[in-house]
Amino acid sequence: MQIRLDDQLATETLAALIADRCGPGDCLALSGGLGAGKSTFSRAFLRHLAQDPQMEVPSPSFALVQPYETPKGTVHHYDLWRLNGPDALHELAWDEACEGIMLVEWPERAEDLLPEGALHLTFSPGNTEDSRLVELTGWPADRLTGLNP
Repeated sequence: MQIRLDDQLATETLAALIADRCGPGDCLALSGGLGAGKSTFSRAFLRHLAQDPQMEVPSPSFALVQPYETPKGTVHHYDLWRLNGPDALHELAWDEACEGIMLVEWPERAEDLLPEGALHLTFSPGNTEDSRLVELTGWPADRLTGLNP
């Protein structure tokens, strides 16, 4: 499924809609180049789950992982850009994180350790500076129904 996001608000709305459908054991794999919208989506997703629109959501680029407590359980936000290889994931509470909700930026660096059934969101530039296209794959069609913001 491909969705056109006209602006940041549309990205934030999509994040909230997906957050409402997530539960323990779900993994969101966010792909796209630098500035594609992964961090904007992640911030909105985490704020919605935490029910705190002002929550500080720093990029986990340097720490590689940042855990958040939410009413739906712990969410682990990974940024694997600087990961030395998938073997390093075990030092980052990866197995524990798979039992909660996971947001994974640069998921290709996890190789075959990414959980089965992950929702893959691939962000790409739209036809204006603020717009984006996002391709969603990996979830059954019934979980994706109604996601177009």
